[in-house]
Parts: sequence; C-alpha cells; structure tokens
Amino acid sequence: MANYAIITDLNRCTGCLACTVACKAINGVDVGNFWIKTLRVGPHPIEGGSGTFPDVEMYFLPVQCQHCENPECVKVCPTEASHVAEDGTIQIDKDKCIGCQFCAMACPYGVRYLNQTERVVEKCTLCEQRTSQGELPQCVAQCGARARFFGDLDQGVENFEGPAHPDTPGCQYDDMTKTRVKLKDYVEAFTENDIHHLTNKGNNPKLMYLLREGRKWRE
Repeated sequence: MANYAIITDLNRCTGCLACTVACKAINGVDVGNFWIKTLRVGPHPIEGGSGTFPDVEMYFLPVQCQHCENPECVKVCPTEASHVAEDGTIQIDKDKCIGCQFCAMACPYGVRYLNQTERVVEKCTLCEQRTSQGELPQCVAQCGARARFFGDLDQGVENFEGPAHPDTPGCQYDDMTKTRVKLKDYVEAFTENDIHHLTNKGNNPKLMYLLREGRKWRE
C-alpha cells in the first residue's frame, strides 16, 4: 500500500509548460483538453512596496487532479468507475464510466472533462502506468526546473524524489531520470508553513505546493 502525491516548488517553477506538454504527449490528451493546466498568478504589488516593478510578486501554479483523501468525485459516481486505487490515487475505470459527468461537476477544481470520442471522463492518473513500474510521473520526469517531486506521503514529503540535474555528480545525461534526488537534499530550505494546498472544500486535496515567505499565497 502507498499514498502517492506530488509536491511542486513554486519558487522554482518557471511556467515553462513542460509538465503540461509532457502529460498531453504521454497520455494522448486531445487538443483543447488538459490533465495539467499551468496558471499564472499575478503579478501583484508587494504589500508596503511601491506598487510597481520590482515590488511585485508572481508565480505559476500547475493545477491537476489533486487525488483527494475524501474525493467528491468518487462519492457521486453511480457506477463506481471513479475509485480510490490501492496506491491512494483516484482512478477512472473506463469500462464502467457512462459519461454522465457527475464527477466532473462535483470536482471543486475543474480538472475532469468528457472525452468526446470515447464518451468517458478523463483526468490526471498520476501516470499510474509509470509509477506502477517504479518510474516517476512524466510531469515530474520532464520538469526542466526540477520543481516537481513525487513520493509516498506515508514516507514523508521530505523524501519525495525528482530526477537529478545533469550537473549532479555521477549523473549521465541519458540516465538522469533514473538518478534521483530527494526534496530535502535539493531545494531551498522550507518549513511546514511553506507547504500549501488548493482550497479545501472538505475533500482534503493531497497534492502540495511549496511557496516560501516573501511570495505570499493568494487563494
């Protein structure tokens, strides 16, 4: 048993859209639909500042299925197509999905959509086809800023892993996705107060975001 999730260091994220594009490519997501949307938040004037550059703050926010602990999508699914898998992620059994979209309407983050061709609902699977083989989700593996890390919440977020940078000692360019670094050893120091979630509507979203003091979180 596991309890998988992703944490994104928003102080490192450059908004390059690599996670969005990599996700679409590996999962065959239709044009016009997204399993990950990268949003720009800001720029906002910094409190007490001049109100103009450089006294502004801005960050990019990747939004996808939050693989909630108490998922509303699972509660409203009439066929049990949406379900909690053994690894703690929320998955959709396409053989059971009837395309009613109750789950899409129940999701507070708007991250589900109807595949018009197959007439089933789709969303981020946290790359179950990769993680079940011991690999990283594609959005984590392809993050050029090394801002995304994947792991088991039961093992502690500080132990979440991401691909090593090519400059990491002993890392070859062609195996950097196999050579991994831990969150605690790689990113700028952080505290529990720097870890944030999307707005909790009683569903307890599991995916996390690092945003340190000086770049305030705006819900």
